[in-house]
Parts: sequence; structure tokens; C-alpha cells
Amino acid sequence: MNKVAVVTGAASGIGSAITHLFLSEGASVFAIDRNEKRLDELKHQNILFEKKLMTFQMDLANDDEIVGLFDAVIHHFGRLDILINNAGIMDDFQPVGELKDDVWERVMKVNLDVPFKLMRNAMQIFLQQQSGNIVNVASVGGLYGGRAGAAYTTSKFGLIGLTKNTGYMYAKSGIRCNAIAPGGVNTHIGETIDFNKITPLVNDRIMSGMVLNPRMGEPEEIAAVALFLSSDDSRFVNAAVIVADGGWTAY
Repeated sequence: MNKVAVVTGAASGIGSAITHLFLSEGASVFAIDRNEKRLDELKHQNILFEKKLMTFQMDLANDDEIVGLFDAVIHHFGRLDILINNAGIMDDFQPVGELKDDVWERVMKVNLDVPFKLMRNAMQIFLQQQSGNIVNVASVGGLYGGRAGAAYTTSKFGLIGLTKNTGYMYAKSGIRCNAIAPGGVNTHIGETIDFNKITPLVNDRIMSGMVLNPRMGEPEEIAAVALFLSSDDSRFVNAAVIVADGGWTAY
């Protein structure tokens, strides 16, 4: 896969697995994360691909940093073919009646505003090339109402809507946009949850359904779906949502 990809949240979990898989398949990767230590670990883990891997430490919630990002990608690799919006945070499972403004605003910023702004900037490059591919890592929480709190659920429903609209609107321009909706996956996203804030209502309405999950997924299993959606093998797949949850939502 002789393509150039930007991957956000690239230093751990699904993002790290996507980065490694893409590199092993011949892609060049511009890996973005705010955690500099984990970015250094990512570099070390992929030392065999050092000429094809560029790491970039930045806080995507800072609008000023997004502006020069794609200029840096073009300067380093000369083109951009794929944008993987993977970075995301949780919301402590809070329902609307318990949700504070700061949590709502932070979750919406990272999970929806940032992907939107990255997509908008990448689209200018894609339109010039008349080619491009966007893969948004959403969640089964963006398809069902009882897998997370109000903020996370809303952000992922919004991301799926943005995915479908973008895929449809730019289909005649050689540009595709799809989403992955993972179920539970063994990643570091749990670090963004304060389990001390889990209330009796959350335990009753959300946690009771967690026991129906047949198993947790591994980041590599989601990375494989991202590779498929980013490859020419999926060229007729557009504005779609691929659920990867081990069958959890079939019930």
C-alpha cells in the first residue's frame, strides 16, 4: 500500500495498531498524539520503518496547532491519501441529568470538533488530487443509546452523521469516507474514565448490559478493518459504518 496516512491518537491502542499495520503494508504514516512518551515508544517499536514513520506531538484540541499540520505532512511526505480520525475520550458514563458543561464540551471537542476540522483541512488536499480516503473511528455508542454517557453517545452519533454526509457529498470527487464502530476494545481509553463517578443509575441502566458483551476486542482487530477501508479492496464501500464488536449488538 504505497500511500500516506495521517493517524490521530496514534501512540497507543487502536491508533498504535493501525500505525504498525499500515507501515508493515508499505504505507507511510504521520502519527499524531499528545503523549510524547508513548510517541517515543511507538518510534522504537517501529524502528524498522523509521523512514516511513513521522511522529508529531500535538494537542488536537488546540485549533492553532491544526492549521499547520497538513502543511507539515505535505512537506515531509509530498502527499496525503488517508486520514484516520482515531483519537477519542470517554465521559464517565454520565446521563444528561448528571452531566457537567466542562465534560460535555471536552468530549465534543475531542470526539467531534477535532475530526471535523481535520476532515475540512484534508478535504482541500483531496479535492486537488481528486482522491482521498477518510476513516473515522466511531463506536457502537454512536449507533445505540445505552453503551456510554450522554456526551460520548452524542459525539459518536454526530461523527457517524458527519461520515455519511461527507462520503455522500464527495463520492463523485474520488473521495471516500467511512466509519468503524468498535465495541469494547482493550485500549487506554479507560484512562479517561473516572470510575468514582459511576452512579447507581449508570450501574442499573448501562453496566447491566455490559455483561452481554461476548468478549473484548483487541486493537489489531480494529486495525485490520481500518486497513480494509483504506485500501482499494473497499473501493465500492462509501458512507458506511462497519461494526466490529464480536456480535455484542446483535442482541
